[in-house]
Order: sequence, then C-alpha cells, then structure tokens
Amino acid sequence: MQEEILRMLRESKTYVSGEQLSKQLGVSRSAVWKAINGLRQEGYVIESSTNKGYHLEQVPDIVTACEIKNGLTTHSMGQHVVSMEEVDSTNEEAKRQGGAGAPDGSLFLAERQSSGKGRLGRSWSSLPGEGIWMSVLLRPDITPYEVAKITLIAGLAVCRALRSASGVDARIKWPNDIVVGGKKLVGILTEMAAESDRINYVVTGIGINVNQKQFPEEISAKATSLYLETKTPWARAPLVRSVLCELEDFYDRFITEASFDLLIPYKELCVSLGRQVSVQRGDQTITGTAVDINSKGELVIQTKEGNLFPINSGEVAVQGIYGA
Repeated sequence: MQEEILRMLRESKTYVSGEQLSKQLGVSRSAVWKAINGLRQEGYVIESSTNKGYHLEQVPDIVTACEIKNGLTTHSMGQHVVSMEEVDSTNEEAKRQGGAGAPDGSLFLAERQSSGKGRLGRSWSSLPGEGIWMSVLLRPDITPYEVAKITLIAGLAVCRALRSASGVDARIKWPNDIVVGGKKLVGILTEMAAESDRINYVVTGIGINVNQKQFPEEISAKATSLYLETKTPWARAPLVRSVLCELEDFYDRFITEASFDLLIPYKELCVSLGRQVSVQRGDQTITGTAVDINSKGELVIQTKEGNLFPINSGEVAVQGIYGA
C-alpha cells in the first residue's frame, strides 16, 4: 500500500485527499493514515492539511524497493528487489535466495553489512547512509568458462553509469575495480554456483563509495567517494537505477548478440593498459607492461624481455593506482 500511495503522491502536483486515496486503494481512511505515518517514519516529508489531504514535500536518501523502482526502466534488472536495514553480506543473501529460486536480475541491497567482503577475502567497510551496498543475481545461459566476462561487464557498466551520472573521470582497474585519480571508488566481487558444464547462478556484488567525507587512516590514501570527488552529496537510489540500466544493456547484448565485442568499450576505460604492473604467481613475481586484454578477459603482461603472460586472477599492482 505504501508503494501505491507514494506513486499517487508523486504523480500529483497538488494535494491528494485521504478520501481519494482510500477509494482508489479500497482501504479505510484509517489504513491510509497509518501508511502515511509509516512513510514518515522512513524519512518521507509528507505535509497534511485538514481540507486538502496529503502532499509529498521531500524524499529521503534511502535505497528501498520503492525508491529503486521509481522511474526504473529495465525489464529484468531490479524488478525484484530485496532491501534490508542490515545483513551479513548482500552477496551472501543473494546466494541464499539464488539457491531458493530467486529470479534473474534480482537486486539485494542493505544499509549496512556486518560482514561485507571484497576480493581475496578482504573485509569491506559498509556503514549506513554512506554508500551503495548491492548485489545482483544473474542466471546466464553460459558455461563456467565464460563467467570472467560477467566480471568485466559489471565493471564496465558501473564505470559508465558513474561517469554519466556524476561526471567524475571514473576508470576501470582490471578486472573490475573503479578508480578515480588513482583511488578506489568501487569494489566489485563476482561469485557463482555452478556444475561442471552449467551455471546455476552468478552473484555480482557492488560496493560504491558515495557520501563518505573521510575514510579510516589506513585506507584514506587509497579510497575516495563521489562526495570527495565532487564536493556534492548524492542521492543513492538514482545511482542504483543508472547502474542497473547500464548493466542490463551490456548483459543483454553479451547474452544475445554473437557479434558484440565487450572488449572495445572496456579497453577504452581500462586504466591498467599501458602502465607498469606486477602480479604474484605462486613464488614468481611477474613485472612488465600491461599491453592487452585478450578474448578470455585476461590481462596480458609483457616483460622487458618481451615475454607475454596472460593473467586471469590475482592482485595486480598498477603503477600510479593505490599508491603503487
């Protein structure tokens, strides 16, 4: 009921009477009043007048299903939304519900993660109101061998969305960190449940630093936020919608268009290419220049001796990024 009341209030340029709301929704005036108070408790500023009814004055910066779906134009991404105040990890919740049959494109968001995680098992700080902590559940009809490209698609989609929405010069650090000026703005973690020849589901977790004004000392030299880059606070729900639209566009083209070359737009935004990089492979440290990303999505490193090494995983240090 609250979602429908919000829709009616948004669509009206004037007051909407309690009687009109109750008639259209088929509920009592008392039920409308309780729903309005519930919205107020969530942070919506709704003015009421005895003779006029209700008018929506201000929308809070929250990432509920109602706010995400308001104006969302996708056909699958974010059409099923699970929004939580707190969860251990949105990726873990997505995996739990993925195993229970949640549909393709399902979105999971939380204001706070008690056990947020990044790549290589690192923890991910995720305080309420400051960022976007979300995971998208996908059910692509591809082999496990091709999942690495989903990782690249996620990085490309988030990078494009943030560049378009905020104007920041966001770039991709292979495979899917998003950086601005050498500092990390977004972390992305892709996990999957699969059998030998088929995928059950893929979960792409996305953590975006949005309104942080400062970071803990141990990461302050490596992390940034949209607020720090623009000196402007950002409403988070519109950013989520932008990410979902870009993700759906690239994901659909990847799944349905045999001729779609993901690497062309990806390479244009990849800050790793052309820079000195190093990566640990077992006991060996490979150092050289990142010269290409091959058809498998691997980063190709050329050593000073001219040898080429394709890298498909691991922590790649890139000159000028994160203080490297």
